[in-house]
Amino acid sequence: MTGRSEPPDGPPENSAGGEDEYRSLVFDESFVRAARMQEFSAEERMGRHSRAVRTLPEEQVLVRGGGSGSRAAIALVVLIAIAFAVAVYIGFRTPYPQPAVRRAEPLRTTVIPLAPRGAVPGGSPERLYRATPVSGFRSGAAGINFPAVERTRNFSDSQITAALATVKDYLVESSLNPDVLTGSVRRPVEHLLDPDQRPQFERSLSSPEDDGAHAASGWLVRFDPARVELADPEIRVQGTLGYEEEAAGVLGVVSDHTFTYALRPADRAPREDDASLFTVRRELHFRFDREDLRLHRLEVRTAHVQAGPQSCSADATGTLRPLLAGQRADARGPAATDPYATGSPTAALCGTLAAVNPSTAPTAPTAPSSPPPGPEAGPAPRS
Repeated sequence: MTGRSEPPDGPPENSAGGEDEYRSLVFDESFVRAARMQEFSAEERMGRHSRAVRTLPEEQVLVRGGGSGSRAAIALVVLIAIAFAVAVYIGFRTPYPQPAVRRAEPLRTTVIPLAPRGAVPGGSPERLYRATPVSGFRSGAAGINFPAVERTRNFSDSQITAALATVKDYLVESSLNPDVLTGSVRRPVEHLLDPDQRPQFERSLSSPEDDGAHAASGWLVRFDPARVELADPEIRVQGTLGYEEEAAGVLGVVSDHTFTYALRPADRAPREDDASLFTVRRELHFRFDREDLRLHRLEVRTAHVQAGPQSCSADATGTLRPLLAGQRADARGPAATDPYATGSPTAALCGTLAAVNPSTAPTAPTAPSSPPPGPEAGPAPRS
């Protein structure tokens, strides 16, 4: 259609009024019928040089369609990255002090041999165990009992119970396990220790020294299997366990137990009356932090061990050296100590054993009427 003209049927009705100014924008039916319209056929639209659909340039697609969405996504990613960087920066720059990592301290040990006054009494294990005060001892792990448990300021009942259970496992493995007693294995004891103490434990067992830090007898009870063997696998035990919160996040446990072994010579055929008793009193101090409780491990802080009958001159740092039935302690006392010598001080300690006399054993077990056998004098100072 060319130019502007009146509709063929004349001007529309009601041409006057407020809509007069919009006449040029109103297309009535007669105007549409008079319009000249031209449309290509389908064959013409599909011609060789024609496209049925006109594609827009890529720049226009971004502007008209996804441009705003892409910019919003990019802005969101940038904001998240900035927030993460700020959080990391604040974490490294926090004004609050971080708690220091507590490392386990080395074990300090004291091993005291207990010498008998005369010949070591012998007999059958049953008869020896009926003597006072051993008759009141329990067999094996049944002699290691828990105290009443009450929560502390920073440790719950369950955490304290877990610490006591770990200590009991350590006492069982280091004092009652037959394979540990003969020195054939060490892993059951080692895996309960804090990793910081394991190198000291390994050195103590491979190269024991009487220096207050590397005595194998401080970690566990061990005999020379070429010299002695158990005459009765049922080891008698009696003692106590106690605990206290030593510091914020540190729980201390103290064990004080007497272990009595029936031993016989390993180099000859066993006889019914060739057994004798060997007593080891172990007072151990343990420490736990929350990581130790979670991983079922412990730190052994101090070990005070009294064991006999042994000669005062016996070197019991690697393995204990029991005197068996009929044997006597040698006349020599402890090795001389030179206060003028340089190097680590080595003060020799020895005690006198109040031996159990099997001749006074009753026909039936009775309750103990005196404390476990030990040195007559008070215990030597602990290192």
